[in-house]
Amino acid sequence: MNSYQNNKTNVLFVCMGNICRSPTADAVFRHTVKKAGLEDKIFVDSAGTHAYHVGDPPDRRAQSIALKRGYQMHDLRARKVIPDDFVHFDYILAMDNENLALLQQRCPDPYGRKIELLMQYSKGMYSNREVADPYFGGDQGFEMVLDMIEEASQGLLAHICSREG
Repeated sequence: MNSYQNNKTNVLFVCMGNICRSPTADAVFRHTVKKAGLEDKIFVDSAGTHAYHVGDPPDRRAQSIALKRGYQMHDLRARKVIPDDFVHFDYILAMDNENLALLQQRCPDPYGRKIELLMQYSKGMYSNREVADPYFGGDQGFEMVLDMIEEASQGLLAHICSREG
């Protein structure tokens, strides 16, 4: 099955291993899109720049904290970014500068404009433009990731709606 949908705006969230930040963004943005009644217009997916966890579910801490706020991600499985992603996704949103740089290095020239940091869609509540990797920390890091992604998701949806009509 394709990891994108024709005739929709396709959004891909990317972190390193695709088990913490990007699946959290995937779940939050899917929820945000559904709540807005736009599932027929926007497709959401996530991937990692590395293949460390391909096929694995999201980190249990990410799942637990997300579930407390009503976000489901138990059905997600880690995958690595593939060359076709650069062609088919309209937005490729990195969680941090390191993954942004990796994506930019791997991306064919005509598609580079699609790659951005997710937090550029934050309305300014967070001065940090990177979503820090919570993997080696405690629950508090996962809570902060979720807070940041929730806030940026609102700005991203507003941006997509203003561009796509």
